[in-house]
Amino acid sequence: MALQPGGLLAPDPGALSPAQLEQLREFKIQTRIANEKYLRTHKEVELLLSAFFREMFLKRPDNIREFAAGLDDFFFLILIPEYFTDPRLPNKIHMQLIKEKKAA
Repeated sequence: MALQPGGLLAPDPGALSPAQLEQLREFKIQTRIANEKYLRTHKEVELLLSAFFREMFLKRPDNIREFAAGLDDFFFLILIPEYFTDPRLPNKIHMQLIKEKKAA
């Protein structure tokens, strides 16, 4: 198999039969639908992710992976682990959900 830049294997278009390709396509569609349903029923996930993205866009780190891992910034190294393990977090998310529901 040929390698692409970065050491990734190049796609092999003949690796799957037409039936397997159709099965894979259907699996991807069903997975996307299930993910959408989950996200729509769990507003707290959106709140957690939007808070993270807000910080990322405000700080615009050079290395997003290190930033996400908390290695790029003392703020994230110290506060983010505390944010996600804060015993008050469920209540904070619940209050935010109530606030958004009233605004709607």
